[in-house]
Amino acid sequence: MKIIVPMAGLGSRLRPHSLTIPKPLIPVAGAPIVHRLVRDIAKILKQPVDEIAFILGDPTFFGDAVIAQLEELAQSLGAKASIYRQGAPLGTGHAIMSAEPSLTGPAVIAYADALIRADLELDPKADSVIWTKKVPNPEAYGVVKLNDKEEIVELVEKPETFVSDQAVIGIYYFKDVAVLKEKLQEVLDENLMNGGEYQINDGIKKMMAEGRIFKTGTVTEWMDCGNKEVAIDTNSKMLQFLHDEKEEQLIADSVVNENSTIIEPCFIGENVVLKNCTIGPGVAIGAGTTIEDSTISHSLIQKDSLIKNAHWTEAMIGNKVQYNGEHTRVSLGDYTVMK
Repeated sequence: MKIIVPMAGLGSRLRPHSLTIPKPLIPVAGAPIVHRLVRDIAKILKQPVDEIAFILGDPTFFGDAVIAQLEELAQSLGAKASIYRQGAPLGTGHAIMSAEPSLTGPAVIAYADALIRADLELDPKADSVIWTKKVPNPEAYGVVKLNDKEEIVELVEKPETFVSDQAVIGIYYFKDVAVLKEKLQEVLDENLMNGGEYQINDGIKKMMAEGRIFKTGTVTEWMDCGNKEVAIDTNSKMLQFLHDEKEEQLIADSVVNENSTIIEPCFIGENVVLKNCTIGPGVAIGAGTTIEDSTISHSLIQKDSLIKNAHWTEAMIGNKVQYNGEHTRVSLGDYTVMK
């Protein structure tokens, strides 16, 4: 089994956090989004993963350090890492075709901008499975249309009239991804573009036109990381899942706690120092950060920051930040938001 991960985008909706760090590498609940997604998919598949193909963008942001992280991730799962570049941002179908040498055999394709929780078996009769989530407002999403056999017969983008409430979340299984590759090559050859981009949906529609069987795989949780608000919500949800599952140590042994209260679930990284604080619930703090005289809940704070006199309920703070709630001199850069 292979996992194909397009992650070329930087994520403009997550600025300023994605100005220097690609969105898939922003930590949520103590680990980069792409790391959590790939590990969760590998767990769901319940079968060995022998290759993980990562499709990267601009080398300025996706450089050697990023590649080393991804290779280590693949190795930890017993898989080979294959690294590809999408030379231009020409859509989901174009991104997948950038990994053309790896498009053989059974594969899962997953976009690294959301996290999931699911427990399912792959339907052996299906040529493909498209993961979906039941949503209350399907008109805001791309949804699947099903026939009376519960097979997907059409993909409909933001339907004006009700088609179904099963939204496509951007994770797909193909029994033989070479079939998708063949159809996406036709999309490229025909210069079939939507919104100026080559889309995976057009390759899927060509497969459906040949009578290929598509089924749904419904996830129990689909947690977006697209902007600051939903990333914080996802962080809180993921921390609760991890706390309940008890498979990860969320609070490092090296944490220095001086007169502070931790309300779980929280992730607190190596060598974090807490002085006179109340932290949690739903807080993730990166390694090497010091927080003093603060009350913080439902927030994301990255590495090596110094936070004093903060009273936050929904904050997202980057790396190497210095903040003092009693500030009298302030220097704020582009895209800064204070509420």
